[in-house]
Amino acid sequence: MMDNVSETTMFTLSGLSGTTNYRHTLFALTLLCYCLIWLVNLTIIVTIVVDKNLHEPMYVFLCNLCINALYGTAGFYPKFLTDLLSTIHVISYAGCLLQGFVLHSSACTDFSILVVMAYDRYVAICRPLMYHSVMTTQRVCVFVFFAWLIPFYLVFLGSITTLRLRLCGSHIPKIYCINHLVGKLSCSASIAHIIIPAFNYSFYVLHILFIVWSYVYLLKKCQFSAENRSKFMQTCLPHLFCLITVVASLLFDLLYMRFGSKKLPQGVNNFMSMEFLIIPPVINPLIYGFKLTQIKNRIIQFLCGKRL
Repeated sequence: MMDNVSETTMFTLSGLSGTTNYRHTLFALTLLCYCLIWLVNLTIIVTIVVDKNLHEPMYVFLCNLCINALYGTAGFYPKFLTDLLSTIHVISYAGCLLQGFVLHSSACTDFSILVVMAYDRYVAICRPLMYHSVMTTQRVCVFVFFAWLIPFYLVFLGSITTLRLRLCGSHIPKIYCINHLVGKLSCSASIAHIIIPAFNYSFYVLHILFIVWSYVYLLKKCQFSAENRSKFMQTCLPHLFCLITVVASLLFDLLYMRFGSKKLPQGVNNFMSMEFLIIPPVINPLIYGFKLTQIKNRIIQFLCGKRL
């Protein structure tokens, strides 16, 4: 058996089995969704980059959130669209690890960026006089740097432990690769493959708890100030919706992957697998685009042909 381990160079993705009759329709819908993701996120990114009035910490973090959405979806949609037009659904070992790395790191980066956005709103509302001295350009750059670096480093460690596993199979019952599914193909359990993901999950659960705590604190502070309530509704509510969208989508996929029924139709399984790659990348920029007045006004001005 161990001799076969070193020869495992390809994985078979069985998530698209049974889609032959409607794969062209599914391809068109998926391509439309991917184009929409690019449109809404790129609109926010370009608006923030072009307009110097939007070069504020909150908008810089939002820009990075949209960039991360494009990064994460790029790890799934091109491969998925190619598979829809193919009769053979395989992925190389290296390609599988790369796809898993992109999807995992994108999800983790979402939480890291949402944490720094929560801290930014905390300072803006609870320490308004200190805001510009705390959220300096240098500090914002440091926050952004570590919001990308830490998730990449932690997920890289997880990918290394997956790479070191000895595999006794090559069949992945999904439409994409992630480390958890590759790990289930291992011939024996690895302590590192258990400890590192457990640490990563715990680390990002703490992120969520910090954000929840910050909003509970902000709500208490806003009770006695009409100005703070206005700030909260204008800037914190979109952030809260984004957090709920991301957490709900990822938690749903995580729980379904581990405890979901195998008796559901393949199409339902596929949608549940894709849900976190559809809803947050589309909904989050739309929420900010409609709710944040400055961004909405700049987009309207651009569509009307006026200078930003």
